[in-house]
Amino acid sequence: MCDHDAVMSRPAGMTRRQFIRSVIATGVVSFSVPLLPARGGAAARTAPGTVERLVTLTVNGMRRRVDVLPNETLAQTLRGKLGLTGVKVGCDRAECGACTVLVDDVPVYSCSTLTHSVLGKAILTVEGLASPGGELHPLQQGVLDEQGFQCGYCAPGFLMTALGYLKTNPDPTRQQLAHGVSGNLCRCQDYDKILTGLLRGAEYMRRG
Repeated sequence: MCDHDAVMSRPAGMTRRQFIRSVIATGVVSFSVPLLPARGGAAARTAPGTVERLVTLTVNGMRRRVDVLPNETLAQTLRGKLGLTGVKVGCDRAECGACTVLVDDVPVYSCSTLTHSVLGKAILTVEGLASPGGELHPLQQGVLDEQGFQCGYCAPGFLMTALGYLKTNPDPTRQQLAHGVSGNLCRCQDYDKILTGLLRGAEYMRRG
């Protein structure tokens, strides 16, 4: 048997079809633990160094159970498994800020944050800004009133970044806010209107 065959050999009692399906499902070939449930109802043991796949995330104030791969990013989980497509993926390499969400009130790039690293923390996406009754968040209302975005693809990231910044500096100057959201890119290059809208939203927030 060649080395490749040795690596790809399947556990005894597993059909070739079951083996291929398990590899596709997990994305890895590792048989340090059984791929099939233990016989007789015995609980499968977790190998050292592995992580729990079925986890609970607190997203927009709700606890959500989800199956998360060890190398899965928060953007992948939020968009692909929880259906929160307001989280946009632009560059997918932590450069444009379109995927920004708040984790314990701190802006993070969800495309470069592993989901397993935020367990037990509060995650807020743009879907969680509006009130349960549908009333827009002051920041959303501000950019709407000032027509702050053109295509709007970058808007969720800007809103979440600005909200995180305003929690530390609720009454910024235009220059301070520009610095606060400088990690976000707008491909329409409409930064002047964006800042005007965000400043209007900050004013609405201060009014309460």
